[in-house]
Amino acid sequence: MKLFSLLPISLLFITAILLGNAPDKKTELNGPLVTYINGIKQDFSKIPQDRKAELDKIVEFIQLKVNAKEPVQLTYICTHNSRRSHFGQLWAATAAAYYGVPRVKTFSGGTEVSAFNERAIAACKRAGFDIAKVSEGPNPTYAVNYASGIEPIKAFSKKYDDASNPQSNFLAIMTCSQADKACPIVKGAAVRVATPYDDPKAFDGTPQETAKYDERCKQIATETFYVFSKVKVAI
Repeated sequence: MKLFSLLPISLLFITAILLGNAPDKKTELNGPLVTYINGIKQDFSKIPQDRKAELDKIVEFIQLKVNAKEPVQLTYICTHNSRRSHFGQLWAATAAAYYGVPRVKTFSGGTEVSAFNERAIAACKRAGFDIAKVSEGPNPTYAVNYASGIEPIKAFSKKYDDASNPQSNFLAIMTCSQADKACPIVKGAAVRVATPYDDPKAFDGTPQETAKYDERCKQIATETFYVFSKVKVAI
């Protein structure tokens, strides 16, 4: 009788593996992030089909690297590396940990250097990231914590080809139209995908500022979690 009672559980476990929703190593994410993630997962169905077609190109790259047991290097690129590209990098790292996708390293960069914008930092904090400034100056460095037992991400503005970023065999994800046009070829990128987002900077200093930064943060989070939810991870 015990054998038969275990069968349904075994079948569910096997089904989870086949569907790519196998249990991960249960990385302990920040509590507020978990609540936020539970909300955005409900919005996958709202992503337009033409948008999913572009996002699925990212899925394909990640899946090929996972299957080959190779590092998955993702570099998010926008003009100033101040807002959208940071959102992409942070949410990709978080999604990889959440879904247990191995060997994922996330990066960000711009075609110019500015600073990680304080309004974008505030939006990340509201979503549940723990962020601390670790250096001063016009382009400070921030330590971004999203889970226990994982080294914080050092976030600062840099060019996409900065020495701290991969120089080859990475996926370049263009998060703004301006950078997409300025960099038709990204040196060293194995694949280049354009998923541009509207810039919340347009609302700086307006009554809509906070809402628009939160909106963009949530959109990028939702689409990034959609991507990682489709990656099949073997046990």
